[in-house]
Amino acid sequence: MTVSLTETPFDAGELLSRFCRGRSETGAVATFTGIARAEGGEANTLELEAYPGFTEAEIGRIAEGARARFGLDDLLILHRVGRIASGEAIVFVATAAKHRREAFEACDFLMDYLKSRAPFWKKEHGPGGARWIEPREQDHADLSRWEKEKS
Repeated sequence: MTVSLTETPFDAGELLSRFCRGRSETGAVATFTGIARAEGGEANTLELEAYPGFTEAEIGRIAEGARARFGLDDLLILHRVGRIASGEAIVFVATAAKHRREAFEACDFLMDYLKSRAPFWKKEHGPGGARWIEPREQDHADLSRWEKEKS
């Protein structure tokens, strides 16, 4: 299991190739790559702030829960921090499992938690200035379905 933050742009294809290498017992790998949107010209840069150490530990806790819940063989989360230009990748999540359903669901679960609960502070910069971004109502709804399934 790998969880890391980086200020450096990354190549999702290269990450996927490395993640898949040597997996003779894994039956499925699911991935998600999030990309910074221009929001119709309203945003040209996304800025993400995190507390080093704390943010990785919290994401690691969520990731360990996903590993146990879905019986994952492995997972990888790489999340950008700092300034990210529109069109650049923000996050890469890969999950490896014996079967596809667990890999898909774990990837979805992790993204719902990253979007709504991971300790990041997000700000968009554009022609109209800067504005802080909070999770949307839909993000909270997406997350709540996993809580309901737990009970």
